[in-house]
Amino acid sequence: MKFVTIGYGDQAGYDSTDPAVRNAAHDHDARLVKEGVVMGRVGRPVQVRNHDAAGITTQPGPFMSSGLPVAGFAMIEADTLDDAIALASQSPCAVAQGVIEVWPLQE
Repeated sequence: MKFVTIGYGDQAGYDSTDPAVRNAAHDHDARLVKEGVVMGRVGRPVQVRNHDAAGITTQPGPFMSSGLPVAGFAMIEADTLDDAIALASQSPCAVAQGVIEVWPLQE
């Protein structure tokens, strides 16, 4: 199964986490990337609309909002949702006072 993960976190939470815990989380993510996981930190978003295919409009900034800013994403493969959750739980956003959403992809 494939899953999209979205990590949310801020610098204050990151900075307040023990450096050894953060480093282990970064090592975990580096192993996932080496195994082929597509992962990245986010830049500034742009909203795109083309209602009724009548013309493209854009607007800078996020459409979604949350208590923490979006920090990154990954596309992972796992046998079950529980396995995907176990993978996500060791990443920096999860251990550094943030949160990760795990979204199963419908194939």
